[in-house]
Amino acid sequence: MVHMNILITGAAGFVGFHSAKRLLSRGHRIVGVDNLNSYYDVRLKHERLTHLRGNTRFEFHELNLADRDGMRELFRTNSFDVVLHLGAQAGVRYSIEQPFAYIDSNVVGMLSVLEGCRHSGVKHLVYASSSSVYGANTKQPFSIEDRTDDPVSLYAATKKSDELMCRTYAHLYRLPSTGLRFFTVYGPFGRPDMAYYKFADAITAGRAIDVYNHGNMKRDFTYVDDIVDCIEVIVEREPSSSKDATPHRVYNLGNNRPERVLTLVGLLEEHLGVSARVNLLPMQPGDVEATYADIEATRRDFGFAPKVSLSVGIQKFAEWYLARRDGLAASR
Repeated sequence: MVHMNILITGAAGFVGFHSAKRLLSRGHRIVGVDNLNSYYDVRLKHERLTHLRGNTRFEFHELNLADRDGMRELFRTNSFDVVLHLGAQAGVRYSIEQPFAYIDSNVVGMLSVLEGCRHSGVKHLVYASSSSVYGANTKQPFSIEDRTDDPVSLYAATKKSDELMCRTYAHLYRLPSTGLRFFTVYGPFGRPDMAYYKFADAITAGRAIDVYNHGNMKRDFTYVDDIVDCIEVIVEREPSSSKDATPHRVYNLGNNRPERVLTLVGLLEEHLGVSARVNLLPMQPGDVEATYADIEATRRDFGFAPKVSLSVGIQKFAEWYLARRDGLAASR
């Protein structure tokens, strides 16, 4: 295997951290970029970076993706074989409160990455999209062949914009690009704004949790190790393309098994050892009732086969969560 120089944006984020850790273990050199914003507890981002900085092949830059001069200098002073673009402003509901944060990070930031790749000869851009692009689509499971022009949140609209921008650069400049539509990724070192993490915080503190759509929500929960297994394969395999075909492709990365959110709550109760008090509430603006990934193309092209059940994944998360909570309490 050829060892590569890889840029990972969002390296202090959840999927970015796990991806960097795996690719470092494969012998690649990683340059990580993150702006370390305060959307959620920055201490968690620093904890992730502490694990990565123990490897001499990891280099970190605190940098905002929308900083054009900073991004231009980053690409000028490095020679990247692959860019794994995972940096973004995440969260559906927050996009209603802070819309400009999403345009700056997800649209302007994507353009900075594309321009850097274009002018520095990057061989492959792999970037994070989202299951949110399927919007109000009621057909299940969601297929990469389905229309994605009916977003129900600004976050989804920015992710669809990313896909269109990448396809345009692939067409104009022959930049090979692969978009990954993630479906509800969870696990240790996860994002505190995600439902499973917020539920764990509330349950262990004795607070009630809010479950929307009166408990009728379903999500295709996907354990982070399964996601990273596939990212590793994709990063190490440059897309093949004919001179007539645009070298851009999009794939679903989901578990292919939607689960009720109330099932998730029951597993958290079991593995955290605490009963939950549940408030059943109406659907929230920007939410969709169910997500369900058709992963046939991802399986065909990359051998993607999620292995971790929700029960096992939540057990692993709960063990990490309790150990971290106890460690933070002891350090105070």
